[in-house]
Amino acid sequence: MDELLEKAIVVAVNLQSDEHFEYELEELHNLAKALNVEVVGEVTQNLERVTSSHYVGTGKVEEIKNFYEEAGANLVIFNDELSPSQIRNLEKELECKVIDRTMLILDIFARRAKSNEAQMQVELAQLQYMLPRLVGLRASLGRQGGGTGGGFKNRGAGETKLELDRRKIEDQIAKLKRELEHVKDQRETQRKQRKKNAIPVVSLVGYTNAGKSTIMNQLLHKIGQEESKQVFEKDMLFATLETSVRQIKLQDQKEFLLTDTVGFVSKLPHHLVKAFRSTLEEARNANLLLHVVDVSNEEHRYMMEVTNETLHAVGVEDVPTIYVYNKSDLAELKYPHVSGNNIWISAKEGTGLDELLELIKKHIFSNYVQCSLLVPFDRGDIVSYLNEHASIMSTSYEEEGTLVKVELKQSDYNRFVEFVYAE
Repeated sequence: MDELLEKAIVVAVNLQSDEHFEYELEELHNLAKALNVEVVGEVTQNLERVTSSHYVGTGKVEEIKNFYEEAGANLVIFNDELSPSQIRNLEKELECKVIDRTMLILDIFARRAKSNEAQMQVELAQLQYMLPRLVGLRASLGRQGGGTGGGFKNRGAGETKLELDRRKIEDQIAKLKRELEHVKDQRETQRKQRKKNAIPVVSLVGYTNAGKSTIMNQLLHKIGQEESKQVFEKDMLFATLETSVRQIKLQDQKEFLLTDTVGFVSKLPHHLVKAFRSTLEEARNANLLLHVVDVSNEEHRYMMEVTNETLHAVGVEDVPTIYVYNKSDLAELKYPHVSGNNIWISAKEGTGLDELLELIKKHIFSNYVQCSLLVPFDRGDIVSYLNEHASIMSTSYEEEGTLVKVELKQSDYNRFVEFVYAE
């Protein structure tokens, strides 16, 4: 059965002439669109600070109500996180379903979450958001006869969850925290294993829809890895919530792990940032970050700020970073182009990937050593190990054994140092 189409009025307060206000409003429209909500109008107000009782000035509430009835809307979306009392007062005055930016983002995450871990993380964030707002939300649902405003299905803040009393929600929060702690321990074990194997980790980070998944897929395609390893990519906000990890093996036998993390957005709910902390820790433990930027968006500098602030909030600091300015074709900039740790590419066209790989290699394989090894004939195991894990430039057979000119990791060099041959 088709879901009833939501029609929404969006309401936003421009605080102290915020230079990013227009962009955040546009983003709110896109967030609504991601949930198939049709925005039929918007109301904005310039204020020095939000009104504590109703978010907007009380005169504006009347204007929103009239506009809402005229436009035939069934939902009002506010551009900031509302306090419990603001939700209560607005729903009382407007006599309709009111949601804020946080609820909207949480609902998108709830629908996009595929893995068990992502679903638990989103549910935890939803419950923590709901807990102080139970009274207002329950009153609102009661008045609407249990409906959620024309079919807006927010699994976390939906009817069934609101039947729960505070105690049950607190119990569920504690249970989810325990389960996520367990998942985190498993992840930690995997990480330690990777460290032991000394495979460097490169992590893609950036604003949602900057092209992280496209870059990952294009790199996989470039090295000829099968299609089944491709990650989901689509031109929409939060297309992927899962952390994908792929092994990239280059022609010279060097390899690294590439991880793709959830994209960021301005005013990302702090509950959500906290809940996704363990997922984002993939970036914290990376050897290198690829900060992907949609350079064709005129607000890309702001997006970079938001990304850096969010990374900072989850403790990602002091990790070497390459800035990947993607969609350079749309921005009509020169590409492929490299300047220091900055690179301009077009992932969609697959242009600039060779240069990007070179830049990555420069960072993560700087500890590789070139040398000659003379391996006795009875140690064929070493030669086959080198064939698989190192880059062999030449091989010749001498009386005492196999002479290989090779480029290998420092840790392998230390292992085979007794066979190093000084020519």
